[in-house]
Amino acid sequence: MVGSKDMPPLTAPLMPNQFVRAQFCYKPVLPPPHTDLSGQVVIVTGSNMGLGFEISRQFLSYRLSRLIMAVRSLDKGKVAAAQLQRAYPQATIEVWKLDMSSPGSVRAFASRAETELPRLDVAVLNAGISPMHLTANQETGHEETIQVNYLSTMLLLALLLPILKSKSPEGIPGRAIFVSSVLATNAKLHGADAPHTPLLRYVSDFRTRAFDPMEQYCTSKLLGLMFLWKLADCVSADDVIVSAVEPGFVKGTGLARDARGATKIAVSLFGAATGRPVNDGASTILDAAINHGKESHGCFLMNFKIRSFVPSMYTAEGRERIDSLWEETMREPSFQDVPGILEQMKRAKQ
Repeated sequence: MVGSKDMPPLTAPLMPNQFVRAQFCYKPVLPPPHTDLSGQVVIVTGSNMGLGFEISRQFLSYRLSRLIMAVRSLDKGKVAAAQLQRAYPQATIEVWKLDMSSPGSVRAFASRAETELPRLDVAVLNAGISPMHLTANQETGHEETIQVNYLSTMLLLALLLPILKSKSPEGIPGRAIFVSSVLATNAKLHGADAPHTPLLRYVSDFRTRAFDPMEQYCTSKLLGLMFLWKLADCVSADDVIVSAVEPGFVKGTGLARDARGATKIAVSLFGAATGRPVNDGASTILDAAINHGKESHGCFLMNFKIRSFVPSMYTAEGRERIDSLWEETMREPSFQDVPGILEQMKRAKQ
């Protein structure tokens, strides 16, 4: 099977070509009817509502034994967990605190997983935001979309790798899946190549340019795919299968909950007309976790198939940006021990 890196980049325009085909021309690919997840443990972040809640429900529907619902609000998480518990009384459903705005909370969550979970089979990193207004993260100074969707997500992914490796059954690799988006194609990064301007600083610095929420969301998703490009070289598919999944444009996820006025109305109408039902969007995650094997390691999955990355990533300039972003990310204060973790994973791969 050819991986995403080795595929030719898509040349068809995202709008309307790819979007129309994705939203209206694909049917969900469900796990085999005999799928039985008894004994398995799954983490789903952002699981108290929308896509994360439905992902959790679908895992439970295949007799999952233990679900960890990682949420920012414990009260909201407990309400969602109670609803799932009534439908699946035989499962163990727990609500754990995880604030993706805080690297400290991310580390505390990973430490708890290492200490308390005797087994971990799948981690689905679904939590994400798309704020309408510019906000700087109080802990790191990065723009909040970049902090949550990229830095904290990739930090959690890296911290969970050795846990997934050591706590999955022998001979069966753990799986780490993060929710991505083909909208990464629309990230522009204009001006990011100015001399001595680190990419991470550029995407959080709006002193000389206007903040565009949609552009920033696209950029955060592109950074995640760029990180995956390099990460796959550090991790063996025999240890952990890591992939990024595009669930499609899904209505009712709450991603645009900060929108107001005409923007909120437009998003609602567009979602009603073109959005995938949330169960169809969630099925893309189940497909990646259950139907795909080692061939999907380091890949971008869309419409239930392995697809190529964003076209800009295949250019010489794109490859330079990938290398630069990787080095910058590894120098982030919250990533202080990540290079060591990845080096250990890489040595195990060899």
